[in-house]
Formats: sequence, structure tokens, C-alpha cells
Amino acid sequence: MIIQDAKSINQIQNEFQEKFPGLKIEFYESEHSDHQGSHPSNQHDPAKTLREIRQQHSEGDLVIDPEMSIAELENNFEELFGLHVQVFRRSKTLWLQTISTDDWTLEKQNRKGVHSNQVNQ
Repeated sequence: MIIQDAKSINQIQNEFQEKFPGLKIEFYESEHSDHQGSHPSNQHDPAKTLREIRQQHSEGDLVIDPEMSIAELENNFEELFGLHVQVFRRSKTLWLQTISTDDWTLEKQNRKGVHSNQVNQ
């Protein structure tokens, strides 16, 4: 996934969800610790560009491997690009922060989210 200042949060979210339809990412004003949640009041407007929400303006390719853990992905966004993200997993009609399962792989989380949606239909 290419990270550059001109992209909107919404563009990044859509690219991520194309690869992982059972998951979504949200962007926040501040970082969180492992296995900690982020408060909705700190969530960024998806229409904002990355330039508007970060101090560190590095650009590049963020490699997203389905076998990496949620914690690794969130840390990579933070360390490489100065972006504070939280991954959510679909649970029927709800989206849950993955705080208690940050050590699960993206693939495992996505499978659970997609399955939850299929059961709900």
C-alpha cells in the first residue's frame, strides 16, 4: 500500500478493505498501547488527507502481509509513517476494535470477520 500525503484517509481505508473485507482501519489523533483501545472522539474525519493528520511526512510502500499480526501492522503505520491506526473486525452488524486479539494475524482476523458477516446474512 502506497502511503503519501496526498491520499485521503478514506482512500487508505478502501484499499485496506479491498484486501481484507472482514476488517477496517480507523485513524486517530494519538497513539495507543498494545491491547488498548482508542476513543471515538479522537478519530479523524475520513475526508482528511494524510498531510493534514501527521507530523512525520515520510512516504513509501507499506508492506501488508496477511501473516503479520494486528499489532505489527499498527506499529508499522506508527513507526514508518507517523499514523495512529486501530484495526476493527466485523462481528455480525458491529465493528469491534481488535484490542484483545492484537496478536492474531490479519488473515485470521479477516477470516473471522468475513465468516461473521456470512452467518449474519
